Amino acid sequence: MKKILFIPFCLFLLSANAQEFRGLDKSPLDMAYYPDNAAHDLPFVKTADEKAAKMTQVKIMYSRPAAKGREIFGGLVKYGKAWRIGANETTEVTFYSPVRIGDEMLFPGTYAMYITPEKDSWKLTFHPTVNGWGIYKFDFSKDLASLSAKPMKSSETIENLSIVMYKADSGNVHIKIGWGDSMAEFPITLL
Repeated sequence: MKKILFIPFCLFLLSANAQEFRGLDKSPLDMAYYPDNAAHDLPFVKTADEKAAKMTQVKIMYSRPAAKGREIFGGLVKYGKAWRIGANETTEVTFYSPVRIGDEMLFPGTYAMYITPEKDSWKLTFHPTVNGWGIYKFDFSKDLASLSAKPMKSSETIENLSIVMYKADSGNVHIKIGWGDSMAEFPITLL
């Protein structure tokens, strides 16, 4: 009799524990690195020179919502309105060395990033408030630096919001943001 009662009790405990986990978020968190794939590649380098070249210099954490056939810029993401660059938590960038953004210098640290898109120009702004949900409570008078760029049409639909960083021919690092049929690149200078 004790064995018969023990089995249902164990099944009850297992089902109770399983219900504590949430399913996959609709807009999963992702990270972009400069140099690209730095966190993955660093453990596999063999020399000090390779290690120096692979050290993370910039990391961006952001959520990646899906387009799902929707009009993104000018539709879901309104023109003229500040947008968190993604979904859920505030999009955050960590600089591991000083960086020049336009005419401003930011010291190593973690900052929020958001854009204000217009039809012919996107403004990328860096803000000191991190660890939040979106940008709803931002005091925009505390913005630290911003850059503007002309958006371009992508050759194919970018289903999930995407961010990548790369070193351009100019020597600057470009933060490239794309979603739906649009993308823009913002040059920053690592010091």
